[in-house]
Amino acid sequence: MQSSRRSLLRTLAAIPPVAALSFGSPRMRAALDVMRSVPTSASAADMATNEDYWRTIQEAFDMDRTITNLNNGGVSPSPRSVQGALRRYTEQANQAPAYEMWRHQEAGIEQVREGIASMFQCSNEEIAITRNASESLETVQLGLPLQRGDEVITTTQDYPRMLTTWDQRVRRDGIVLKKVKVPVPLKDNADFVRAIEAAITEKTKVIHISHVVFLNGQITPVGDVCRMARKRNITCIVDGAHAFAHFPFTRDELDCDFYGTSLHKWTCGPIGTGMLYVRKERIKDVWPLMAAPKEMDENIRKFEEIGTHPAAVHNALVEAVAFNRAMGIDRKAARLRYLHSIYHDMLDGLKNVTYVTDISNESMQCGLRLVHIEGTDPGKLSEQLLADHRIFTVAIVHDEFKGLRVAPSVYTTVQEMERFGKAMKKLATA
Repeated sequence: MQSSRRSLLRTLAAIPPVAALSFGSPRMRAALDVMRSVPTSASAADMATNEDYWRTIQEAFDMDRTITNLNNGGVSPSPRSVQGALRRYTEQANQAPAYEMWRHQEAGIEQVREGIASMFQCSNEEIAITRNASESLETVQLGLPLQRGDEVITTTQDYPRMLTTWDQRVRRDGIVLKKVKVPVPLKDNADFVRAIEAAITEKTKVIHISHVVFLNGQITPVGDVCRMARKRNITCIVDGAHAFAHFPFTRDELDCDFYGTSLHKWTCGPIGTGMLYVRKERIKDVWPLMAAPKEMDENIRKFEEIGTHPAAVHNALVEAVAFNRAMGIDRKAARLRYLHSIYHDMLDGLKNVTYVTDISNESMQCGLRLVHIEGTDPGKLSEQLLADHRIFTVAIVHDEFKGLRVAPSVYTTVQEMERFGKAMKKLATA
């Protein structure tokens, strides 16, 4: 690995800065070569602390290191290869838009579809490329035929936009929405399933849950809930906005009917990209947000009928897929857990520092977590970290808990996490 590292540095040093930013540049090809050169025998756990390897990943991003960005959950930077592709396709389209976008570039969406389907391990014919998780999920929420009195179960911790969508159906169609409280912190997955199951009646038609709770990073037992729902002939919608390409899983492990995610979060795609998975036999059951001809009733592409849009944005996803494949989702997850362990260890023993997930159980959380210093206001604490230390976090204040949401990325350095830990320790012991 040391030899590969030295070889990469020599290659990078010889490349002019402008060339380094271009699509398919030698800099990016060299980085990808090093990522792919890792022996298959190297475990994800071993790779998590291999700083030579992660320095290669860090160099794939063009970052401002004068600020420590720990809000990569909302939207993440893309690596240079993705940004280069986006620029190239955009500039091409601008030369002859009607020809380039519709007759040339739009066909590229099929390769994108294939790449995302391979990551989720499902059929290409079950993946629609959208603009974000909200569009994906609202397509299903508003497109499923529900009658007055039909019940939908979700949780109090689900995403506000999705809850608002269900609330609109309550007002418009007279459905019944049940918002279940689940244990915090969750210690046993069975408790989550039981809380959902207890709300089921003979009128329950849909269960809508988050794969990762956006507030605190809790990983929920989606597969257990979906299998329980399937036995009762209940549709299951999964909000995967913070899960896809974050840690390893497949469609078969989840066994859901519908799955929506944003690809500008953990997948590191261009801003304004998302994915909707629909089980093949369920495509015909959902009306698209924008009308499609009857001939497309059973075609996943009916969910992409949104009118004129820049093909460049979704076509650049090919590079994001390649980047994630080269890096490995298992290595990514191990690295993110390691980065969190750095400040966990620094704050260990401080009784006024609490977490809203079970940090002793790796299966319960990964790259997004909530930490709270008792007696502090998360909003003020977040502003203080930014003003005094140039550390950017998100303040979360929920009816059931509060704290700072911390979400590093694969480009985040050990030193940046130590900086955060040091600042938090100073604030906790003041």
